[in-house]
Amino acid sequence: MKRRDLLKASITAPYLARFPRARGAGTSFDPDFATAGRALEAMKAGVISSRELAELIFTRIRRFNPQINAFMTLREDEALAEARKADEVRVQRKLMGRLHGLPVSVKDAFATAGIRSTAGSKSLENFIPTDDAMAVAKLRQSGAVIVGKTNLPEFSQDIQSFNELAGTTNNPWDITRTCGGSTGGGAAAIASDFSYLELGSDSAGSIRIPAHFCGVFGHKSTVHLVSRVGWMPPLPGEFRGPNDWSVAGPLARSADDLKLMLEVIAGPVPDEAIAYQWSLPAPRARTLKEYRLGFVLDDPFCPLAPETARVHASFLDQLRQAGAKLTEGWPASFDPEHNGEVFRFLTSAFQAANTGEEQRKDLESELHGQFATYAKETLAAVRSTYEEWERHCVERLKYRRVWQEYFRRFDAFLSPTAILPAFPHDRSQPRYRRMLDSGAGRRPYNDMFPWITAAGLSGCPATVVPIGRTGRGLPVGLQVIGPFLEDGTPIHLASLISELTGGFEVPPAVKDKN
Repeated sequence: MKRRDLLKASITAPYLARFPRARGAGTSFDPDFATAGRALEAMKAGVISSRELAELIFTRIRRFNPQINAFMTLREDEALAEARKADEVRVQRKLMGRLHGLPVSVKDAFATAGIRSTAGSKSLENFIPTDDAMAVAKLRQSGAVIVGKTNLPEFSQDIQSFNELAGTTNNPWDITRTCGGSTGGGAAAIASDFSYLELGSDSAGSIRIPAHFCGVFGHKSTVHLVSRVGWMPPLPGEFRGPNDWSVAGPLARSADDLKLMLEVIAGPVPDEAIAYQWSLPAPRARTLKEYRLGFVLDDPFCPLAPETARVHASFLDQLRQAGAKLTEGWPASFDPEHNGEVFRFLTSAFQAANTGEEQRKDLESELHGQFATYAKETLAAVRSTYEEWERHCVERLKYRRVWQEYFRRFDAFLSPTAILPAFPHDRSQPRYRRMLDSGAGRRPYNDMFPWITAAGLSGCPATVVPIGRTGRGLPVGLQVIGPFLEDGTPIHLASLISELTGGFEVPPAVKDKN
């Protein structure tokens, strides 16, 4: 018997006899790297308990997290107590909700009642909220057990995950490389089997880029579909309202799990639920051949690195062989460069509240240097008037209309997530001066963003699905953009695509070799 099997037997033996087993239920469930759906089915069938799942999760965390460093805060004792309580409730034939007893993790950008919530900043090092963020509250109401808060860059403002409080999160595919950001700790935790689901957020690729880097599934929901109340926890007495940028969404090891979690966390907040309800629209098609797909998998406006381009080209061949209906080209009236300019202006203006005087002086020093274009664009946004903000918002809504017209003829649009796979850690400051090795020359750090701006600016949903690996063994994720409010379509299409590509694979740094 393998060491892993002995460990499972030692943990599960005392509990199995105490929980009701469904008639005819099998015992083949392997909790290691299982999907959330399979884990929930196994608990329902009495094959394993919530306490057992949580024990196994924390055993993995103790063994593998020292080299990954995925968490800001862990809560082993509390999670095990909650899991035991979930088991006791199950014995009484009662369920709290769809995620009853399931171990999950939460990005530390969300307020969690009774759990330290730092947003990766020393200014919030000891902040313990009294209330949950709305999406967290829905997770808890569904019966989920929070194992911990995952690492992120300070205030979610980077595509790498490191800060002064917790240090750097490593990529389980290669620990010398970044896991991405800002939901980087969450993507690494899912890829490492430290959690079954992760609650993340995305304004400029913060779910999609880490999913792409770590080889997992991630979903940027339609803007405003999931409440942001309680995101980026304010200090007592402060208030953060809704905005048109950051969205909450799930990361998981399967597309079906994305749908499961989205259906739990989406919909109106209680004060608005008095007037309306929400349900996830059905996917537009059933099979891959039935979907009408548009695509652009490389473009001179932001060319892919050769190793990434090869993975996309191979995937396109797979799609064609599978009989998919494919039409290449951007939507009519869509200008990717102008779309990116509008996106950069609005995101920079939105982030201006967190741009200190020292950062502004640093930008001013670049006005005649190598990064002059970036400095001029950012400073213009930071210093913008409300009139300028409103004018750019009109452009944003025009691009949403472009995509709405496009999706009258097509069901989804396929594009890269980023130009590169996970790159080596680079903590140098300021971050806009960083350069990337593309394998075909040096590229600016901000070249990691252009492919995520179409869905980001329009507010459309976008799902990332693993489609293959580079010659160095690093994962590559495809971005599936769907129609506004029709999140079920890109998630379902990601599920079909994963049947072609194989979906999630276990990364080498967290693979049990015993």
